[in-house]
Amino acid sequence: MAKKYIDIMDTTFRDGFQSVFGGRVLMDDFMPAVAAARNAGITHFEFGGGARFQSLYFYLNEDAFEMMDKFREVAGKDANLQTLARGVNTVTLDTGSKEIIDLHAKLFKKHGTTTIRNFDALNDVENLKYSGERIVAHGLNHEVVVTLMDLPPGCSGAHDVPFYERTLREILEAGIPYDSVCFKDASGTSSPQKVYETIKMAKSFLPEGTHVRLHTHETAGVSVACYLAALEAGADGIDLAASPVSGGTSQPDILTMLHAVKGKPYDLGGLDIEKILKYEEVLQDCLKDYFMPPEAIQVSPLIPFSPMPGGALTANTQMMRDNNILNKFPEVIKAMREVVEKGGYGTSVTPVSQFYFQQAFNNVMFGKWEKIADGYGKMVLGYFGKTPVNPDEEVVKLASKQLNLEPTTKNAIDIADEDETKSIKYAKALLKDENIEPSEENIFITLACKEKGVAFLKGEAKVNVRKNEPTKSEKPVTSSESGLYTVTVNGVSYNVKVSEGANVEEITKVAPQSVPAAAVPVESSGRGIEASLPGSVFKILVKVGDSVKEGQAVVILEAMKMEIEIPALCDGVVSEIKVAVGDSVDNGQVLVVL
Repeated sequence: MAKKYIDIMDTTFRDGFQSVFGGRVLMDDFMPAVAAARNAGITHFEFGGGARFQSLYFYLNEDAFEMMDKFREVAGKDANLQTLARGVNTVTLDTGSKEIIDLHAKLFKKHGTTTIRNFDALNDVENLKYSGERIVAHGLNHEVVVTLMDLPPGCSGAHDVPFYERTLREILEAGIPYDSVCFKDASGTSSPQKVYETIKMAKSFLPEGTHVRLHTHETAGVSVACYLAALEAGADGIDLAASPVSGGTSQPDILTMLHAVKGKPYDLGGLDIEKILKYEEVLQDCLKDYFMPPEAIQVSPLIPFSPMPGGALTANTQMMRDNNILNKFPEVIKAMREVVEKGGYGTSVTPVSQFYFQQAFNNVMFGKWEKIADGYGKMVLGYFGKTPVNPDEEVVKLASKQLNLEPTTKNAIDIADEDETKSIKYAKALLKDENIEPSEENIFITLACKEKGVAFLKGEAKVNVRKNEPTKSEKPVTSSESGLYTVTVNGVSYNVKVSEGANVEEITKVAPQSVPAAAVPVESSGRGIEASLPGSVFKILVKVGDSVKEGQAVVILEAMKMEIEIPALCDGVVSEIKVAVGDSVDNGQVLVVL
């Protein structure tokens, strides 16, 4: 009996990197593995979009468009190169204007994309209409998405088969153009039975020949069972990854799934086990220097209670490592359950998963519901669209009070269109002020990445990649080809000149570097303004000599993709600024002295 051909999309270079390394993988490090994947017969790749857009500018000092062009060159002109888009959010955490949404589709087409998988985390079909229309208008394939997850125990009202059927029928009734349909479970929490019934439901009324596929993660330990259920129900495609970025928080491994379908009537992409083995060997060599987070290779039995997507889990743990607060992660995951229960049941996939995590983080760090995270608060107030069920009334009241916003029922895209900072005109003015070419790419980078995008375009971005450190001597020794070395002994540096044969010719003490003159001193009251949580200094809003009022923001910290204002606790005059932009700070560290 002939086997049914199942399309396999290799998620290694987008979701795999995101789920294991928080998206922080340099393009020159992995391009040889793309060639190896092509040689292994893979023709369908997820190669960009989602968090693998912003992360290149935030952490890698790389241009996502350049990466996409290189990927197309290596993968070949006939490869189906796919990206991930978040409906009206495109590749950001915030709603984009119509100009941004159109420019996203135009530029992704220009830079080698074949297909865009397009979802809305709230399953609000209004957020898929314009984005889907522009994807197709620019000549791309549109894979429209219904997002899945399981609700925490005891919750009901959404995320069951009838809910997904209503969502899918709304997509069809809205006339949104599409080429394929994907059911996307970023947290990997849906049960195999629910997956089977959902795919069966979709196949029962979608037009004959509609390509239907499932995307899931191994985070909760049931991904292979879910894929087998989907195939049995009639799915036409599934997503897999290659080791070492498979399993755990990522998709099942290609080899694992090839083994799982032995004896079954499915041909997984015509792939050959021996060729995939060679591809995975190349990939492992490419990534051998990267630090592998232990949580990225684990299956967690707690994820169905607190549905944390694999792609967001390691991104957040990497940020917590950066800020030396990884010990708080178990508490935050535990706190996520209540945040999901009271937030209106949006699917835990970016950006909503980040809103859940940020609010759980705030509940742990500041006290339960004492500080409403901006994204979570706007979500429950309706600024990103309609949640599947109404959020908790008390949480809505707290959000309205703390954010000074009223609940809204306006379409998210209409709200964004009213914001001039989301316009092409605004981006062009910013670029002009910085003497940066206002190309369409630079405009989109500015609108999508804001200050960090401009910093990249100015050449000020930094690389923050976590790699395994080589074995070092206790004290660093630097050298040059001339035989000059700098050696540090007991905190004092010396220049050492060594001739051929390792003979020491000369030793001189390094003169201490001069310290820039300080600003005119201001009498200090000794009142320090402290960081309220660990993070990095994003902006300093005052300078020495400035008068400040109680409650005035003096510093903005960045933590977990949130901007946290640090206010003055009393009136005074700034006498000293003890940090610089980019510094990492601890909870309670003094930032400014009055």
